[in-house]
Amino acid sequence: MNHIPPPAAASCRTLLADGRIATLTATRRPRANRADVKCAVPGAPQMGERMAEVVRLARLTEHRFDSRDQVVLSIDAVPAPQERDWELAAVLADRLVRGVWHCPTVPLALGWSDAWQLGRVDGHDGAAPDTEGKVVLGGGQLPHLGALTGHADPAAAVSAVRTWFPLHSGGINDTLGWVEVSVFPLDAPGLEEEDTIAVPGADAVLQQAVRAALAGARHFDGRGLGRWRSVVRFSETRFQGDSYQLALVMADRLARGREFVPRGRLVATGTSTAWHAGTVATVEGCTAKAELILREAAQGDRVLVPAAWHEQLPAGYETALRARGASLACIARIGLM
Repeated sequence: MNHIPPPAAASCRTLLADGRIATLTATRRPRANRADVKCAVPGAPQMGERMAEVVRLARLTEHRFDSRDQVVLSIDAVPAPQERDWELAAVLADRLVRGVWHCPTVPLALGWSDAWQLGRVDGHDGAAPDTEGKVVLGGGQLPHLGALTGHADPAAAVSAVRTWFPLHSGGINDTLGWVEVSVFPLDAPGLEEEDTIAVPGADAVLQQAVRAALAGARHFDGRGLGRWRSVVRFSETRFQGDSYQLALVMADRLARGREFVPRGRLVATGTSTAWHAGTVATVEGCTAKAELILREAAQGDRVLVPAAWHEQLPAGYETALRARGASLACIARIGLM
């Protein structure tokens, strides 16, 4: 079979709420250590961030992975902040320019999703215009991205797990945040493990920390590298510190079938300077975070904290957790739960 090289540029149109037709244009260029996706929306930086998030999430259910190119996306008319029908057009433009999907004409697409990482297209808001060329409508016509090429719903192959970790700042907003890891099997190994891990909506520092932690922890598995494409999402990204990392690593292990699933939530706090060795290090704020976890604990929850906390926890803490139906383990290593 002759391989058709992907185009250097591709476009997809969408219909805005005010009746204008907007064109999303995607171009490719060598990545050269740049971000995998860049979105240029003059005067609307928040939309640019959302566009990059949508594209990265939608890439999760692609079987093949190639990190050699950067895709730059732009739109020639800015939608209103509440509009979302442009999302499907962004996803299709990204796929067209990378040769993942082919269309002989410039398509027009309307659609949005609350779970792009599952390949799902929930619906569309605008009415289909009378226009030449292919029209793609999310929802009834295109319920999932697999339907673009006649494939099954890709959501069945996505394993997504959430775990919780304490967000403590010493105020009334203290709560349990969550981290969600979604993994999708790769047909062929990626070039670098960290390149296969996307963290939409996070700044560069958090993205790098997440990728390093997961790559290290998968190295500890022995055969965990080069097998997955991953997306990581947080309930809140504006936090400091690395005490979320044990929850992150455990979500990844659960998603990949490396841990037993708890009856309730898995709540964890801890970090490591050597995830590749499977070790768990302590974090600050033992008393305050332990109180927060106890206050939020529910029936069936499994709580994991660093082994160094064993002597620091308040007297009767494990008994109090057990009275709420939760269990506690103070761990020095992963892979022993």
